[in-house]
Amino acid sequence: MEAHEGDYILAIDGEDLTAAKNPYQLLLNKANRPVQLTLNSKPATGGARQVSYKPITTERNLIYLDWVAHNREAVSKATNGRVGYIHIPDMGAAGIREFIKFYYPQIRKEALVVDVRGNGGGNISQMLIQRLYRPLLGTGFDRVSDYTGTYPNETFYGPKICLINETSASDGDIFPYMFRQAGLGPLIGKRTWGGVVGISGRGPLLDGGTVFVPEFATASTEGKYVIEGHGVDPDIEVENDPASVISGRDPQLERGIAEVMKELEAHPKKLPSRPPDPVKTPKR
Repeated sequence: MEAHEGDYILAIDGEDLTAAKNPYQLLLNKANRPVQLTLNSKPATGGARQVSYKPITTERNLIYLDWVAHNREAVSKATNGRVGYIHIPDMGAAGIREFIKFYYPQIRKEALVVDVRGNGGGNISQMLIQRLYRPLLGTGFDRVSDYTGTYPNETFYGPKICLINETSASDGDIFPYMFRQAGLGPLIGKRTWGGVVGISGRGPLLDGGTVFVPEFATASTEGKYVIEGHGVDPDIEVENDPASVISGRDPQLERGIAEVMKELEAHPKKLPSRPPDPVKTPKR
């Protein structure tokens, strides 16, 4: 689009935008269809141009994408590109999409920060734990490539840490609990929300409400109920205090980077390089 920061919006869909009007007033009910803006680099109609764009209903996804990209860049910059970062927003469709988008492209990073802060829950934590828990059983090499393959495929061979906070909820509680149970790495942040009893709907009511019945509880390997009413305690407690957040810092992420780098330096894990090709012809 031929639109730039600092341009003046002179009209929206042909209606003049004056100082007395709120721009959003002219954008009411216009999401998801073409809208025409009259733009100029100066507050005058001479030389103005028209561009067309399609507004969206909310900026929430764009704000989230910017936050994730900022975190991933911060981790990469602080570790010289050695450590990967993924955020899992929930344990549903959005969560599995984000995992697929960012886990596999970073599969050959030396370490990984897994962020489930603000995770709204769902029911896919088992799928993610299974992928993160894959042990390296072997390697393999292609005839024309020096790339080191793994067995099982897509095994992340390196240390991991998990970031949690008070809004890691439901299956977002269960994930860090099982992350620690699997020995994948430490939990860093604040104690999670603490609600993991699953519910099922039992039909609508005449007044438009719905009855939900608690039915599925989470328990330990010893058969004792866990998490519900308390949450999952971090191994390293870090508060994202308001002053730090307002100033643009993320103490939990900073501590996560420090801890994963400490583990990386103490116990480096690198896949072996391709060995020399075997000679199969007998010596004469």
